[in-house]
Amino acid sequence: MRILNIVESAYRATLEEQDDTVLWLSRALTNAGGELSVVLRGNAVNYAARQSCPALRIGGAVIAHPAQPNDDLAKLQAKGAKVYVVQEDLDERGIATQQCVTDAQPIGRAEIADLLEQHDQVWHW
Repeated sequence: MRILNIVESAYRATLEEQDDTVLWLSRALTNAGGELSVVLRGNAVNYAARQSCPALRIGGAVIAHPAQPNDDLAKLQAKGAKVYVVQEDLDERGIATQQCVTDAQPIGRAEIADLLEQHDQVWHW
């Protein structure tokens, strides 16, 4: 089964968890043998931008192991998942493709329809 996971919301539950839950689920599906592709669009294109996520301290509370979306994407790709990033969404946020640390393939919004046709299941987060 070919699954297309379209991720639009970024940093969901990343304060409670050490991973982005959607990227973690994507990796779990890939580990279980699913043929998975991920499209990063909207605010989620930030995941592909080179970033460092240091520990966060609010008063006496510390999040010592924040989410590392760059690492999550690299692990997904190492398992064979294809990662796409919507070029127009990168442009709107001022993120140049050279600032992206993953091998994410830039695509145009119009190309998402082609990806939909190539997959059996589509999830939109």
